Amino acid sequence: MRSNVILAVFKRNVTSYFSGMLGYLFIVVFVVAGAFLAFNEDFFADNLANLDQLSARFPLLLLFIIPAITMTAWADEKKLGTDELLFTLPASDFEILLGKYLAVLTVYTVALLFSLTHAFVLSILGNPDWGLIFTTYLGYWLAGGALLAAGMFASVLTSSATIAFVLGTAICAIPIFIDRIPGISTFLHDTLGITEPLGVSGHLQGFTSGKVTYSGIFYFVGLTAFFLYLNSVVIARRHWAGGKNAKEMGAQYVIRTVCLAVALMSLTYSLAVAGMDVDTTSEHLHTLSPTSLDILKDLDDERPVTIQAFISPEVPQEYVPVRKELIDKLREYDKRGGKNIQVRFVDVEPYSEAAEEAASLGIEPRQIQSQDNGRFSVEDVYLGVVMSSGFDTVLIPFFDRGTPIEYELTRSLGTVTTEKRRRVGILATDANVLGGFDQQSFQSQPEWQIVSELKKQYDVIEVSPDSPIEAEVDVLIAVLPSSLTQPQMDNLVTYVKAGNPILVFDDPIPRFFPPGLQGAPLEAKPSPGGGMFGMQQQQSEPKADNGLATSLLDAMGLRWDVTESLFDLTNPHPRYANVFPKELIFLADTEENSESQQIPDNPISSGLQEMIVFYPGFVERDPNTQLEFIELLRSRKSSTGVSLWDQITAPGIFGGRQLRQPDFYRADDESYVLAAMVRPEGAKSPAEMEEKSGVYGIFVADIDMINDVVFDVWQRQMYDLKIDNVLFVLNCVDYLAGDERFIELRKRRAVHRTLTTLEKEKRTFEQRRSEEVEKANDEAETAVEEAKERLDGVLENLREEMQKGNVDAGAIQVRLRNAQEAENRKLAQKEREIEREKNERVRRVRIETEQEIRKIERRFWMLGVLIPPIPAILLGVIVVVARLFSERKGISEDRLR
Repeated sequence: MRSNVILAVFKRNVTSYFSGMLGYLFIVVFVVAGAFLAFNEDFFADNLANLDQLSARFPLLLLFIIPAITMTAWADEKKLGTDELLFTLPASDFEILLGKYLAVLTVYTVALLFSLTHAFVLSILGNPDWGLIFTTYLGYWLAGGALLAAGMFASVLTSSATIAFVLGTAICAIPIFIDRIPGISTFLHDTLGITEPLGVSGHLQGFTSGKVTYSGIFYFVGLTAFFLYLNSVVIARRHWAGGKNAKEMGAQYVIRTVCLAVALMSLTYSLAVAGMDVDTTSEHLHTLSPTSLDILKDLDDERPVTIQAFISPEVPQEYVPVRKELIDKLREYDKRGGKNIQVRFVDVEPYSEAAEEAASLGIEPRQIQSQDNGRFSVEDVYLGVVMSSGFDTVLIPFFDRGTPIEYELTRSLGTVTTEKRRRVGILATDANVLGGFDQQSFQSQPEWQIVSELKKQYDVIEVSPDSPIEAEVDVLIAVLPSSLTQPQMDNLVTYVKAGNPILVFDDPIPRFFPPGLQGAPLEAKPSPGGGMFGMQQQQSEPKADNGLATSLLDAMGLRWDVTESLFDLTNPHPRYANVFPKELIFLADTEENSESQQIPDNPISSGLQEMIVFYPGFVERDPNTQLEFIELLRSRKSSTGVSLWDQITAPGIFGGRQLRQPDFYRADDESYVLAAMVRPEGAKSPAEMEEKSGVYGIFVADIDMINDVVFDVWQRQMYDLKIDNVLFVLNCVDYLAGDERFIELRKRRAVHRTLTTLEKEKRTFEQRRSEEVEKANDEAETAVEEAKERLDGVLENLREEMQKGNVDAGAIQVRLRNAQEAENRKLAQKEREIEREKNERVRRVRIETEQEIRKIERRFWMLGVLIPPIPAILLGVIVVVARLFSERKGISEDRLR
C-alpha cells in the first residue's frame, strides 16, 4: 500500500465533507442528540455523575448517525460518474477503499471529539471518574468505527444517497440487534452454545463499565475488517462480473465471506471466554485486590482448594454482568493460584444431573422473573459456588446483583484455608435472631439472613443470658438487649465488664420487628404464651431497667434516650424524595466538610459509601466514663431533628402503640452519633485488651439496619440502592474479633459520585421549605392558643357577670354550659380554619419549592444540551466565513460590484 495514494483519497473526501455546512450540521445533530440522551430525566433522578444514560442508548444513536455520514461515500461517486475516473487512477482498489474509510472515520472522530463537552458538563455538575470516561469514549469510537464500514458497504450498493441511508440503517441494525432477534438468539444460545454477546451493545458494555476488553477490541476491529472486505468484493466485482466464470467467482466470494465471518466470530468468542482486559477505573474494580493476591500467594501446597461453580448457561439480562464477572474472577483465581487451586465449571440446566449434583451440595436455583421478547417468565437460575479444602467447606448458594463477588470468593478462600474458624455468639433475646418457635404466632421463625452471612466465615452459636455467660466466643452479638429481664441483664453486664468484645444493636423504634412496635424498649415484653381457648394469658416478666437498658449503657460509658428517634429532611435520591418517609435516613460519605461527615474516618466505616437506617436512636458519651469514645456513624448536620415517642406513636386499637405521622418536622443544627465504639484508652484490638482492663464494644442505635428487609435491599439492589449496611456489620464483627483481613476488601466498589453542584443548589430550597413549614406550624399553634385564651376570657367574663346577678347556682351552671358549648363550636370552627390555612400554606410552599427545584434541573439540562454543540457551530461558521473570503480573494473589485 502506498501512503501517498491513501492520503490523497483521504484529503479529497475529508475536504469535500467539511467544505460546506452539511458536515457541521451532522456533527451538531450528533452532539445535541447525545446531550438529550445523556441528560434526560433519569439522569437527574439517578443523581450520578456518569454517562450511563447515553451509553444505554448509544447504539441506537449510531443507527442513524453512521448512515448519515457514510451514505455519500460511494453513492455520490456513482451518481456523478466520478467512480470510473477514480478507479482509472494509478491506485489499487484497496488503497482507494482505505482512504475513503479513513476519511469517514475522521469525520466520526471529529464529531465524537466535539461530544466530549458532555464530560465537561459532568465535571461542572460533579466529579466523574475520568478513567471510566476514557474507556467509555474508546468504546464509542470503536463501535462507531465498525459500523462505518457497514454503512460504506450499504453506500457501495447503490447510486442514491437516500437509498444508501436506508440500507445503511438496515445493515447496521443487524450487529446492533442480533442478540435480540427472536429465533437467532435462541439458535446461538441453545444450539451452538454461544453464551457471550454477539451484538454491539454487549461488547460496548465492557468499555462503559471501565474495562478495555481484548474481546471487545477484536470484535469491533473484526467487524470493521469483515465489512471492508465486503466493500472490496463489490468494488472488485467490475473485473469479473461480465466474464464467463461470473457465477463460479460469485459462489467463491460467498464462501470466502462465510468463512471469514465464522473465523472472526470464533476468535472473538475465544477472547471473550479468556476474559482478558485492562482496568481503567479509579478504584481498579476489575483488578484483584492486594488482599486477594496475598491469600492466593499464601495457599498451602499440601492442601489445595477445590472450587466448584454451578452456573446457568443462560441468565436474565440483569444477571448477565454478574455471571460474566463471576466467571472472569474464578478464571483469574485459577490462573493466579496455580496448582493450589482447581476450578471446576458446571453448566446447570433445571432437572438435569448437574442440578441434582448442585442440590446435593446445597445449591438450589433462585427463581428470577425476566422479560424476553415482550413476555414475562420465571426462570430457575444457578449462580452458586462450593469451595473446599482439607480444613473446611464454604457454600455460597447464590451471587445476587448486590453481592461483592471478589469479596465473597476471597473471604471463602481465606475461611477454607484456615485450620480453625473464629466463633461468634448470638445472645438469645426477644429479637429471635437465630429463629425458633414463636409463642405468639405458634409458628417456626427462620434465622435472620445476617446469621447465614456470618456462618460463611464464623462458627455461630447461641448464647443464653439465663445464667452467667461463660461461652468462649470471639465476639458476642446482642440484638435488642433492652428486652432482657433484670437477671438476664445482670449476666450480660457482668460479661461486658469483664472486657469481652460485644456488638450491641438496640432501637427506640424497631420498625421491622413483628408485630408492630412490640419490641420497642418502652413496650412491655410479649406474653410467653398461653391464652388459648379462653384461658388466661400468662403474665410477662418486666424488662430490666424498665426497658431503658441503663445498666448496660452505664457499663459501656454511654447515654441513650429510648424516647427519642431521628429523622432527616434530606434525601440524596430524588427519584424517591416523595416516597420514602423522613424517618428513613441515608448515611453517605459525600459531605463537603468533616464536621458533618456521616461516615467518620475510622477503620470500620471509612470507605463505605451509603447506608440506610429507619427510626434510629442516637448515643452520647457518658462524661463520667474513662473509656475512649469513637464515632462510627453520625447523622447529617442541619437537616436532622429529633422526634419524641409520643409524637410518632399513638395508642393502638387492640392495645399497645402504633406508628403515626408527626404533624410537622423541625430540624435543628445538630449532628447525632448513631453508632460508636468504646474501648480503654490505647487498646486498639482484642489482643491489647489482655494488657488493659475495661469495656470493649460497639453500640448501634438501630436494629433495622440488619433486618431481612434491608438485607434484601443490599443483596438484590432493590430500588437501585447500593447500600453497605451488611458490610458495616461484618466490619464491626471482624474488628472486634481481631480479624481485619477483609475489611478493606469489602469497601471495593465504584465511588458514589453524585451531582454535588445540583445538590448544593437544591439544598437551599429544601431548607427554605422546611423553615416555611415550621413557621406555618408555629403560627398555627399560636393562633390556636390565642383562640383558646379568648374562649377562657369569654367564659370568665360570663361567669363574673352571672355571679353579680341574683341567679341561682343551677341556672348559672346551665347558662355556663350552653355558653361553653357555643364557644367550643366557635373554637372548633376556628381551629379548622387555622388548620386549613396552614395546610394550604404548606402545600403552596411545597409546590413553590418543587417548582424551584425543577427550574434548577431545567437550567442544568439546558446547560448540558446547549453547551455541547457550541464549539461545532462556531467552527462551522468560521470555516464557512473563511471559505467565502478565500473565494473572494484574487477577484477584482469591479467584478464584485
